[in-house]
Order: sequence, then C-alpha cells, then structure tokens
Amino acid sequence: MRTEQHTKIWNAIKTNDSWAIFKIMGEFVNGYEKLSRIGPCVSIFGSARTKPEDRYYKLTEKVASKIVEHGYGVITGGGPGIMEAGNKGAHLAGGTSVGLNIELPFEQHDNPYIDHDKSLDFDYFFVRKVMFVKYSQGFVVMPGGFGTLDELFEAITLIQTNKIEKFPIILVGKDFWEGLFEWVKSTLLDKFNNISAKDLDLIHLVDTEDEVINILDAFYKDYGFSPNF
Repeated sequence: MRTEQHTKIWNAIKTNDSWAIFKIMGEFVNGYEKLSRIGPCVSIFGSARTKPEDRYYKLTEKVASKIVEHGYGVITGGGPGIMEAGNKGAHLAGGTSVGLNIELPFEQHDNPYIDHDKSLDFDYFFVRKVMFVKYSQGFVVMPGGFGTLDELFEAITLIQTNKIEKFPIILVGKDFWEGLFEWVKSTLLDKFNNISAKDLDLIHLVDTEDEVINILDAFYKDYGFSPNF
C-alpha cells in the first residue's frame, strides 16, 4: 500500500516537472530577448534591508551614477534596499536601469526606479542568476546577506572553472568585506590550499565610487564587451 502511494506521488511530481520545463524555458527566452538589447551593464548586489539613510545606500547611489556616466547600464535584483539605491542612482543619472525581480515571501518588492521596459519578473532563482551573469560586464557587491554571498561565490566559481568570461568583481566596503576576504586567503588558500592564488586576482576591495569605475575602465581597456557565455 505504501509503495503504491509513493508511486502515485512520484508520478504526480514527474508530471508537474514536465509542465514546469515550459515555464522555465519561457523565463529564459523572455530574459534573453530583453536583456540582449540593453548593452553593456554592471550588476549591483546588496542587502534588501538597507535603509535610505544608511551610508551604504547613499554610496550605492553614487556608484550607480558613476557607472552610468561612464557608459554602462545598471542591473539590480529590482527590490528595495541596495537594489533600490542602484536603480535610483542609474535612473537619476539618466542611464539604463534594469530590475530582475523575483517573488519572495518577505522583503522583495519592485522599486520605482527601474525603466518601465526593463523590469523582468522571475519565479526561478536559477534563471534569474543566469541573467545576472550572462549580461553583466562586472559585479559590484555591496554589504548584504546570504543572497548577496550566493551571487558573489557563484560568480567566482564560474570564472574559476572557465564556464564564463572573466570580469571584475568589486567588493565595496572594506569594513564589511575584509574579514571574509582575509579568511578566504588565510584559510582556503594558505592553510588548506583549496583554491589557487590566481582565483583572487579579479576580486577588488574598495571604499569609493571612483575606485569602482577606475577598476571597470582599466579592465575594459584590455577586454571587449560581450555576453559572458
């Protein structure tokens, strides 16, 4: 009896999975079609919980504005906090402001600074993450939580394994990031030898918007703009 019940449940799961494939394909097609037209962009990540009065919210606005002034667009997760600040800085500077939104049980809601024709909605995290990586010419990572760390380490892993082209990964806020970065160097690299020193070459720790744009501009003097895979 139990085996029969398990078989029915598993068959239902397989049927639902088959239909989900079409929805996943639809998200990929829609994302590719829209984002392939926006030109070179930089993705900005960070906490949805950061308030407008926070210094990192204000710094993110400045970073996004500087990015736009130098000819890049800005892509964020489309929600509040650091994401809102990134879209706001890009919007007020007259540049491309893209939001890759996802439905979550808390924190996430669209911010008002996304270009009306560049707001995309996703149900699947993994599809959304592909869009961040494929069309970004760099990652600017502000202080954040688990989601921010997830994006950061996925980008490093993809570059490390040559699954995508190299691009700059810029950690903004030394007081936030230095502890983690030192742990990576002292523990992963020096103590256990689980990574190579060259894996850290494209990671930069900075504190200002000028440092961010100098790194991006210096990198793209040697590399052309293109999708990452």
